[in-house]
Amino acid sequence: MGFRRLSRKKEVDPPLADVTTGSGFRINAPAKINLYLHLIGRREDGYHLLDSLIAFAAIHDVVTVRPGDGLTLAVDGPFAPAMPDEGDNLVLRAARALQTKRGLDKGAAITLTKNLPVAAGIGGGSADAAAALLGLNALWELGATERELAGLGLGLGADVPACLRGEPLYAAGIGEEIEPAPALPSMGLVLVNPNRPVSTAAVFSEFNGRFTDAEDAGRFDSGFDDAAAFAAGLAERRNDLMAPACRIEPEIDAVLDALGNAHGCLLSRLSGSGPTCFGLFESGEDASGAADDISAIHPEWWVRPTRFLARAETPVKTS
Repeated sequence: MGFRRLSRKKEVDPPLADVTTGSGFRINAPAKINLYLHLIGRREDGYHLLDSLIAFAAIHDVVTVRPGDGLTLAVDGPFAPAMPDEGDNLVLRAARALQTKRGLDKGAAITLTKNLPVAAGIGGGSADAAAALLGLNALWELGATERELAGLGLGLGADVPACLRGEPLYAAGIGEEIEPAPALPSMGLVLVNPNRPVSTAAVFSEFNGRFTDAEDAGRFDSGFDDAAAFAAGLAERRNDLMAPACRIEPEIDAVLDALGNAHGCLLSRLSGSGPTCFGLFESGEDASGAADDISAIHPEWWVRPTRFLARAETPVKTS
């Protein structure tokens, strides 16, 4: 099993169908956005219990799987240099877990195009692991169910089951208890990351332990007709990790201010443990304009206009 980096590519929006030669499957690994995140308790083993509304954005890493000898992983894309140096990341761990579960000796050549920032609070590693499980399930023609893959994924990280689902959902427990959420109204979305990685473990350690009452965790009774109503509903909720994340990385406050002051922004908030923040807008046009304005003032930040996905794509066969 091996891991190597390919040459760094110019940072551009993620390709939808950028594949190399050889039969296999391409799977998008979309960014996960915690629209609200309430911590409602803590288990005896130290894991925090949460209630969160999660959605996925149309901006993503790309995982490609093809037949190969053994398991190999090559990483390219704008954020490849930020990946850990060790050759044992969640993608390879997911592949090995699936091999072991099914007693396989089949191999695969896996390529990860890393378009999303690392340690960013948008579930990049978990989304990559989920994409690997979906792609290898198709490549190896296993016919594994989502439930089986989710069971494997939970051993890799609490966010992996949600990333396998890839649609708006509520997450509870430590993140593994998922239920469908109402469809989101059409709206524009801007993601901003100050290019300063933040440790999830450090943010949870900084949390002051003031839990949200479980009865007031914030799930919506129904959907919303438009973006403004949805943003108003979210404004009554919060991200309980935002304050500790801002203490660890003060530039998050600057990101939130930039988004909140952007023309047409309905709501700005931290996603997960950060430092990526999101802004909601009435339209994609408003989001694109805001992203251009923020990028002009802060060229050192990662800024992307995008939209929410109704559901993530299924693996696409490559020629």
